[in-house]
Amino acid sequence: MLEYRAEGLCRNANHLRREELYHCITTGEVLQSTALAFDTERRLRFELGGQRAYMLFEECVDVGPQEEIKDIAVLTRVGRPTCFVITGTEVDENGEEVFLLSRSLAQRLCRRQYLDTLEAGSVIPCTVTHIENFGAFCDIGCGIAALLPIDCLSVSRISSPADRVQVGQQLLCAIKNRDPQGRIVLTLRELLGTWSENAACFAPGETVVGIVRSVEDYGVFIEIAPNLAGLAEADRSLHPGQAVSVYIKNILPDKMKIKLVVVNKNLAQPLRFEPHYFVTRGRIKKWTYSTPQSRKQIETVF
Repeated sequence: MLEYRAEGLCRNANHLRREELYHCITTGEVLQSTALAFDTERRLRFELGGQRAYMLFEECVDVGPQEEIKDIAVLTRVGRPTCFVITGTEVDENGEEVFLLSRSLAQRLCRRQYLDTLEAGSVIPCTVTHIENFGAFCDIGCGIAALLPIDCLSVSRISSPADRVQVGQQLLCAIKNRDPQGRIVLTLRELLGTWSENAACFAPGETVVGIVRSVEDYGVFIEIAPNLAGLAEADRSLHPGQAVSVYIKNILPDKMKIKLVVVNKNLAQPLRFEPHYFVTRGRIKKWTYSTPQSRKQIETVF
């Protein structure tokens, strides 16, 4: 089966010889190159190893039967890595041979041969393409977008997806489900470990860095790992997103609680925890975050 990657990670066609480009017509391999222009004939123009190539407007995006391609979806490809398969060649008005490219065919192949074969809970690689208040959109192959909702980014609550991920970041996610339109919805938190797995990385008596996530009347929730937060005493001088150092006073598995004491709240630099994956491949059928002793149960059944 051909490999389908996010745009930016496909094989670069810029340095392929003419014979290699012809071979890719036969194999149907997904390649990529940077779109150089969107011309007056509504084509994306490329140059592949010194060979001219273009992509017709209708070949730029795969859309459903009742959908139309929006100009902005094509215009914004200029200057960015764009995936495609080479469908053939033709002779242009100047008598020169040019290669014909199709991103829409690459996307249809990606869906049929890769994405449509995946089940809920399947772990897949993806790349963050842009961020909204409600979640992050990710490229799951050939420019096909999937939503990673904010509440699926981690067990720890965050105010914005930008607190957890950034554009261009490569992630592993699991397929949460498919929406009514058949589009894939992603989740990350199930790959970031259970309460026990995360708590095992820390010990009472340690001082570690943390990020303030919520300031309440009864205390301050401070994240010490993407899927693990503890509670410190109330302090209205702290604010969400602030980096602090904290002393771990106690770890209580039966209550899923970690008691913290703020040591330093004047850390100069901002902090973002990189994902630490406890699952990196295969398929998850059921995930239980909570400890066996805890009355509160947090789980996902795929």
